[in-house]
Amino acid sequence: MNNGEAKSVKELVEVLRREAKAIFDEEFNAELMMGIYGLEKINDGDTILTQCNAGGLATGTGIGTATAPVRVAHALGIKVSVIAPETRPWLQGARLTAYELMVDGIPVTLITDTAVGYVMYRGMVSSVMVGADRILRDGHVYNKIGTFKEAVIAHELGIPFYAIAPSSTFDMKSRVEDVKIEERDPDEVRKIRGVPIAPEGVPVFNPVFDVTPPKYVTALITEKGIIYPPFEKNIPKVLGIT
Repeated sequence: MNNGEAKSVKELVEVLRREAKAIFDEEFNAELMMGIYGLEKINDGDTILTQCNAGGLATGTGIGTATAPVRVAHALGIKVSVIAPETRPWLQGARLTAYELMVDGIPVTLITDTAVGYVMYRGMVSSVMVGADRILRDGHVYNKIGTFKEAVIAHELGIPFYAIAPSSTFDMKSRVEDVKIEERDPDEVRKIRGVPIAPEGVPVFNPVFDVTPPKYVTALITEKGIIYPPFEKNIPKVLGIT
């Protein structure tokens, strides 16, 4: 936006409104395309395991990233359901993912974070679809804490693991050793909504994200296409960036 475009408050409001709509439309279209590409990885009757909230509430479009293929499948009448881990300590899976899918009539089952391995071992999961906060050019995926665990177990049991994110999520410059993972307030773990659940003053390690090495990632799904290994070669090729 150029400052010279608006000569009054009214004009400024209109300029900002147009800019906001353009941003929304770009995001909406990107998520719709991720859903269309991701649909290729969903079969009738599948159950998708996810992590945290990468749905419409997270992106503000009503579609989301990790939930985009599920929503497209559901809209086309394909039977698909979701298993949502609670996602401690902020419980985004329980409070957000489960809520929005129920509102939209998409079957969802809530589980504890510690049940992830068991539901996969029991054959209850067709594939894992998660969002991403950052993806490096070599395919390392940074996402909500607990994602790495899902990827390793899925790999061990032969379950496909997909990270779904727009091209803006890709960091083509940083290396793994350059990325610092945020740690949050220890009381987020010691308490739930202010209620103590652990000994007062117990030391806490509370990382918000984790990193999944590319060996555990089946494919990356973006608005520009599906990216398969070797990621360092195919990410720039599919995204058209260097």
